[in-house]
Amino acid sequence: MFRLIISCIVMAALVSCKEKREEVPNQPKEESWYKEEYRPQFHFSPKEKWMNDPNGLVFNQGVYHLFYQYYPEDIVWGPMHWGHAVSEDLVHWKHRPIALYPDEHGYIFSGSAVVDKKNTSGFGANGKTPLVAIFTYHSMEGEKAGRKDFQTQGIAYSLDNGDTWKKYKNNPVILNDGIKDFRDPKVFWHEPSDSWILILVAGDHAKFYSSKNLKDWTYLSDFGKSQGAHGGVWECPDLFPLKVEGSNEEKWVLIISINPGAPNGGSGTQYFVGDFDGTTFTSDQKNPKWFDYGTDNYAGVTYNNVPEEERIFIGWMSNWDYARDTPTKKWRSAMTVPRKLSLHKVADDYFLANYPIDKISGLTNSTLVNEVEVAANTSDTLQVEGLNQSEIKLKTAAKNFQLLFKNELDEVLVLDFDSTNQSLTVDRTSSGKVDFQEDFGAKKHVAPLNGIEGDVKEFKILMDWSSMELFVDQGMLSMTEQIFPTSPYHTLIIVNEDKQAPIAIESIKKMQSVW
Repeated sequence: MFRLIISCIVMAALVSCKEKREEVPNQPKEESWYKEEYRPQFHFSPKEKWMNDPNGLVFNQGVYHLFYQYYPEDIVWGPMHWGHAVSEDLVHWKHRPIALYPDEHGYIFSGSAVVDKKNTSGFGANGKTPLVAIFTYHSMEGEKAGRKDFQTQGIAYSLDNGDTWKKYKNNPVILNDGIKDFRDPKVFWHEPSDSWILILVAGDHAKFYSSKNLKDWTYLSDFGKSQGAHGGVWECPDLFPLKVEGSNEEKWVLIISINPGAPNGGSGTQYFVGDFDGTTFTSDQKNPKWFDYGTDNYAGVTYNNVPEEERIFIGWMSNWDYARDTPTKKWRSAMTVPRKLSLHKVADDYFLANYPIDKISGLTNSTLVNEVEVAANTSDTLQVEGLNQSEIKLKTAAKNFQLLFKNELDEVLVLDFDSTNQSLTVDRTSSGKVDFQEDFGAKKHVAPLNGIEGDVKEFKILMDWSSMELFVDQGMLSMTEQIFPTSPYHTLIIVNEDKQAPIAIESIKKMQSVW
């Protein structure tokens, strides 16, 4: 089957190969969909086979599009396509046929999509506004030959709101002068310069380009060779403006994923706060800032063309250290819940917060636990059926406490809030299946409490069958972690080590399945 995919790269076999794959791949019987072991119930995951980076996040005509890196032949990485799903609310998803297939220029790697409202590309016809996808071509033949120019940028367009796509006849639109890692274009319309801006990554830095028509691109500038974390290759950039909460100040935020080099190992996402003048991005930021301190939020980007200019982010909920090894069978990987981004200024420094969109809380359909208080210097044990598919909310001024999620096999996931050491720790070393790869359960994951103010802190935890997403103070700190308990957690132990302040469990609510 692998040879079949490779043959798609050969021009002579391209048409016949594509005809064989115009439909969504064969799926399990409907009654078994989304009931498999570890299957997320309120996170997006493919029906089957391999998925990684979200791509082409764009809103158009009432529909949120989620494209993604997809290999339809196996549950490990292979020749990349763009998978496709759509939603009207970013919560409930419908699967669509594969959008983009490999061709004579290579595999279809990550990229973005825009609504070309002014028809600058000329792709529009009969009054139809084109969607334009911008993506990286990856030539395996070039890579195997030892060349460094095997990644270029191409475009495709759709006149039926993403249902079908046609690639531009003069692809690629940005050639490669010899940079090994030259990929992941993010494009947006920049009104002050009346042009499209494209940012991509080139090994250890970002490059900016501009265009009037999405076809002809002019190099503008570089950023990052001497700033930020450089423990691995830069990937999946995104650039956008945000108002600073509580003010009229506007700053630009640059998101860059990096693999390896994240603070808790493997892949992760850093961000920079600065200014963009249409040509150059600048930032006074000296040290790396991290979008999420868990190990399972990577390659995330934000939506283009969202109503009311909200900035909504989705990340790939995995890590390249072990992404190919996680213990699922029919499919592999899921996305984070969609998160709204906001920018905050704390003590003359800027922090990017990310927090689940309101409609995620709309999935709660029953209360499992309501208003439990754990007094200072005590502990409490709650038996909660359905804990692995729940939303947990608590508030406390306690400076030191632990939450332990357990099952009958004594598998345990531990969250440890320690203001003495100014840290929040997630310990999944005994959380369930951890031995499928040496790094997955090797150590505890620690986040500093930077940017967290005030005595009373608010926590939201989203538990799904194989993941935990933790948010402190409306997302000023987040940690995203995969977990694989052998059986679902049903016990929550709260250990309050503070000598004065109680812990208020506001609620534990059951989350509906979106499938």
